[in-house]
Amino acid sequence: MIETYNTILQEGQDEIVEKKSRFIGYAVPVSSEEEAYAFVEKIRKQHYDARHNCYAFAIGSENTLLRFSDDGEPQGTAGKPILEVITGNAVVNICIVVTRYFGGTLLGTGGLVRAYTEAAKLALSDAGIHKMQLMKLVKITTNYNDSGKVQYLLSNSDALIDSTDYTADVCFNVAVPADSYGCLVKQITESTSARALIEDSGEEYR
Repeated sequence: MIETYNTILQEGQDEIVEKKSRFIGYAVPVSSEEEAYAFVEKIRKQHYDARHNCYAFAIGSENTLLRFSDDGEPQGTAGKPILEVITGNAVVNICIVVTRYFGGTLLGTGGLVRAYTEAAKLALSDAGIHKMQLMKLVKITTNYNDSGKVQYLLSNSDALIDSTDYTADVCFNVAVPADSYGCLVKQITESTSARALIEDSGEEYR
């Protein structure tokens, strides 16, 4: 599994007007090809009277599935520029649709590329890029005497403390970046003379 990837966590929307043509960009997080096409259809229905609804999407952090469509615009002037905004920012699990209402003036291929690129960039910017990191989910059980040392090490690391339970012992439920997991385990083991029990309970991206 890769340790980090970029995605979006919320929808974004923005628009530009170029020579009276209106370009409305939408960016949405998606986790499958079906979700991406469903979003494209949603926008098509919403803007049934628009001249074009061009799109691109990227699914999966590894062996990424890439698709795009010019939806009737001259080849290479719409879908591909939108896709290049996605790939240029290394963003995955995202679909961007740019709706165009024709304003009566032809923009030419260069003008179309610039307009679709800008609308896609604005939508992506409005959504905001989030870096997802592979985290190890860890349960650390220690006695009360050692708990201060463990707390100190956790607070001075990149670990996220999800919860702390105070029972017969102290139990920290934490998420640790995969690339710093080994170092943190070593520090805790040494500082508690191996008295702390460290249990790995899986992985997830955050």
